[in-house]
Amino acid sequence: MTRATLHLVPEADWEAHDPEGPYLPAAYANDGFVHCTDGDEEMIAVANRFYRDDPRPFLLLTLDLERTGSPWRFDEPGSPYPHVYGPIDPASVIEVRSIERDPDGRFLRAIAR
Repeated sequence: MTRATLHLVPEADWEAHDPEGPYLPAAYANDGFVHCTDGDEEMIAVANRFYRDDPRPFLLLTLDLERTGSPWRFDEPGSPYPHVYGPIDPASVIEVRSIERDPDGRFLRAIAR
């Protein structure tokens, strides 16, 4: 059974990683887990809250949590924010989408690449 969630990543970071190897975001070293969010609307809200002033293009990865190869959990029960405690197996990436932004940097919606 697929347990899908979303992960926001700067496009350059995703394009620079080895597509055959596991993925870890730059923030993993500080945070100790990979941030994820359930649902497009919630992810857009998170992106606007934390990355609106970051002009880089971002991608939205849809991950199957059951296939990441690392343990995951909701540290706040009932929240839409699962955390993955280890690297992401590339086989768990179901979809990669771009995110449309307005001229002021506001994230609007995920779109097919």
